[in-house]
Amino acid sequence: MARGDGPKILHVITGLNAGGAEQQLRLLLRHLPVRCDVVTLTDPGPVADGLRADGVRVVHLGMAGNRDLRALPRLVRLIRDGGYDLVHTHLYRACLYGRLAARLAGVRAIVATEHSLGETQMEGRALGVGVRALYRAGERLGSTTVAVSPTVADRLGRWGVPAPRVEVVPNGVDLARFRFDPAARQRTRRRLGLPEDAYVVGGVGRLTPGKRFDVLVRALAALPEECRLLLVGGGPEEHVLRRTAREAGVAGRVLLTGERPCVPDGSPGPDLPALAAAMDVLVSPSPQETFGLAVVEGLASGLPVLYASCPAVEDLPPRAAPAARRVRGGAAEFAAALTALRATAPGPRTPPDAARHYCVTRSAARLMDVYATVLTHPSSPAPQGVPSA
Repeated sequence: MARGDGPKILHVITGLNAGGAEQQLRLLLRHLPVRCDVVTLTDPGPVADGLRADGVRVVHLGMAGNRDLRALPRLVRLIRDGGYDLVHTHLYRACLYGRLAARLAGVRAIVATEHSLGETQMEGRALGVGVRALYRAGERLGSTTVAVSPTVADRLGRWGVPAPRVEVVPNGVDLARFRFDPAARQRTRRRLGLPEDAYVVGGVGRLTPGKRFDVLVRALAALPEECRLLLVGGGPEEHVLRRTAREAGVAGRVLLTGERPCVPDGSPGPDLPALAAAMDVLVSPSPQETFGLAVVEGLASGLPVLYASCPAVEDLPPRAAPAARRVRGGAAEFAAALTALRATAPGPRTPPDAARHYCVTRSAARLMDVYATVLTHPSSPAPQGVPSA
């Protein structure tokens, strides 16, 4: 199917800074064979620039905050004027406003992807009674909710979302881009000032408290001098992590790269696949993940991985990711696991079955199946209490 054929789809997302959901949206749009536009409620950010470079129309709605109700009629008009056949929402605020706006605009094919539903938090926020109630009310306005893992689908079920309204479409990884490149490893290490014989522990993600990258900084203090920590990502905890590194006496062995794209967009410096190639192990100490994209990208680069939570790995048989190990605990436990791993001979940098299972082309095909079903059997008219368009 040519990109100009078929249904016209609008993706509505809360923001387009360089987070996992935002990067995932861009990657999927590169592989969906249909016309897609994007609306970001806030924060156009670097992913918006990348989408525009890909030829995707991006509109910034200019929403001032969670209660900026002026954004709702603007979004309704945009959907109605655009003649969209399907609206696909991403992240909590966009799901609430996007589902309602689609209904008011007369669109009945509405899909929402649940990227960030943890056991006790969503997008880093605690899950109170009010958040749960508002989520369930918004969910009823849509046609289908996409869970990025069976673990998230189970959580949605426990929240009362009927199983027939949930489809599992896992996040995808561009295997070709993450294929290990020895030359890229050497170039990236030279550019970052990493010695060739250094043992590089990598972490990838937003620098927020929930990711627990401070655990890796403290674990580094228990490792030999030739070990380095390479943290890829930006966020509000950067200054805290730098202070933690100074207090632990490892500031000279910790390198923070800032945000890096996982797909090319002209940004200076090495991109995420090149940075993964420079690592010797990928570690994810976050205790709550809905998928574990960084871990899967590490596996796609042929890295051994240590993780605290990764539904993408845990939902598959152990043999699918033999180089992935779950670690329970804090800095001492991760330091011990890293010491044991470093003592073993490194294996070939080839992706395991788990990485191939999450190839982005498979995810895009499954999402197209969801679209086809929703377009064939759209949701019923707006429930009582929701005004019609």
